[in-house]
Parts: sequence; structure tokens; C-alpha cells
Amino acid sequence: MSVTTDSPPPDPSVVRVEGPWRHLDVRANGIRFHAAEHQAAEHQAGDRAAVEYSGATRPLVLLLHGFGQIWWAWRNQLGGIDPHRFRVVAVDLRGYGDTDKPPRGYDGWTLAGDVYGLIRALGHSEATLVGHADGGLGAWACAALHPRAVHKMVVIGSPHPRVLREDALRIRGDRRPFLREFLGNQVPRLAERALTRDDGAFIADMLSQRSGPAWRATDDFRTARELYRTAVQIPGVAHSSLEYRRWAFRSQFRPDGGRFGEEMESRIDTPVLALRGDQDPYIAAELVSPDATADYAADYRLVGVADSGHYAHEEQPDAVNTAITEFLTA
Repeated sequence: MSVTTDSPPPDPSVVRVEGPWRHLDVRANGIRFHAAEHQAAEHQAGDRAAVEYSGATRPLVLLLHGFGQIWWAWRNQLGGIDPHRFRVVAVDLRGYGDTDKPPRGYDGWTLAGDVYGLIRALGHSEATLVGHADGGLGAWACAALHPRAVHKMVVIGSPHPRVLREDALRIRGDRRPFLREFLGNQVPRLAERALTRDDGAFIADMLSQRSGPAWRATDDFRTARELYRTAVQIPGVAHSSLEYRRWAFRSQFRPDGGRFGEEMESRIDTPVLALRGDQDPYIAAELVSPDATADYAADYRLVGVADSGHYAHEEQPDAVNTAITEFLTA
């Protein structure tokens, strides 16, 4: 579904892919978010299962995607995590997909506020957050800043923000890719053009370089690659997605970044399940180890996902869904 250079830019509605889910528009923290929720089979009136299926009684599981992706990254979790026991909702983060793309608000404080606002706007007081990469950073931030709203947390290829800051440059294998990518993202307009040129080829290359060989050989990978290439060409998406990373870099030299870092130093009591693909070339195992995270999470467990790269939830969905379900029901 890639867009040719002669075509007009894609409309945001292109991400509203049809499937066994319904699309939602949710207003939270001052903007409109696009989300998707599994459309489970209807039950007869009066059936106990029908009562349990109502959004008010099922625990909320909120899925937060990573850089260069959209809600669709969680297609296998929307139905793979039992929708009759849990209310599973995947969202386009601020600036992505069919969610609003305001000029500001791509900082850690606002990201945490977005997640908290979505929990409340969906009619819940708490949720289990499941975040991949940058979405995981949103989960970490929300757990630190709004601890009562986070019941449990699953992070996939997403180290704690303080660990990422302190250890990414120390670990030789991570130093070059992090520095090259973060410094390149700081250049206005040039970085946006790098993301969108050649019909979003950067996203296709990123997906290929960070995933495992088993997934790359599948039709599912090719479908994901084309959809993400199209999604990054939606007007405003490239700029918005880069603004998160620009804030992460610039905030290191500003007072608001210092205050955010201090908040992230607090040790959370929220139970955390960390998943990492054993073939992940982007996030080193040391960054998500229990030893590296011990100062920031009191209840933290790491589980490796075999035959998977950086996108474990897409590459090995059955294994990831089983791990998440066991964690939710423990």
C-alpha cells in the first residue's frame, strides 16, 4: 500500500484497517485519539458472559505502539488476549495514524498524561499497560507519575528511561546506533524527509534490520512493512514521531528534562513483565536486565522470546500472548 511520489499524501483514515475489531474516537488530555477494540461475539441478553463483557467490568489492557508504527502492530493481541476476560484496546499515540497531530505535546510529561487520560476516558480508573519501545517509555512514565492508574505493566524491548539514558552510551554495541539515530533526528526538515522519502523506505529498512529472519520471510511481515510505510507518509506523522525523540535529546539540557528525570528515579511498586526477543539487534540484553532495573521497579521479571527480534509481539504473537495472559491472571 505504499504511496508513489506522484500520489497525494495518504488520508489518516487509511489506518482504519478492517478486521475483527471496532474503531473508536476517544477524547483525552485535550485531543482526539484513534483506537481499536476487539469486537467479540455478542451474547444473549441476560447471559452472565454478556455482563462480564461490558467495558465497565472487564479489566482494561491498553496497548501502546512504538516508533514508526500504529495501533495495528497489536492486531494479534486484540483477539489473542481473551477479549471476554479483558477489555483490550490499541491506540494510535499522539501524532500517529488517525490520532490528532497538534504542534506540541511530545514530551514525557504529556505522554504520561495522554496514557492516564485515555484510561479515564475509556471509563476505567486503572489499566494494565502494554508498551513496545517508545510506547513502553509512555508506560514507564505513566506508572511513575500516575501510579494509582497502572495496575500492571508489560514492556517489550523498552528499557526504563533512566537505564536507557545511563547505560545505552556505556554499552559499546548500543552507542553507535543510538547516537547516530538520535543526532540525525534533531535536524528539522531533513529528518522528516529521511523518514518519508522513497515512499517511507526508512521504515521498511528499519523493520527489516531490527526483526528476526523467521518473520521477514512471511506475508505478514510484507503486509506490515507496506502499511507502516504508508502510515508514516500521512501529513504530520513524520514530524510528530520525531518530536518525541527531539524532546528526549533536548530535555537533557533543560530544566523540564531534569525534573522529568528526577520523577523517573522513583521506584515503582507496579508489577512489571519485560519481554525481549532473543535476536533483538537494537536493545541490548543488559538494558532490560533485572540488575539494571532493580533501582526503579520493585517487582520486575524478564522473559526472553525465542526466534524474535525487536518486534516480539508481531514476530511471535502466540508466545507473547501466552506470557501476557499468564501475567494478567497471576
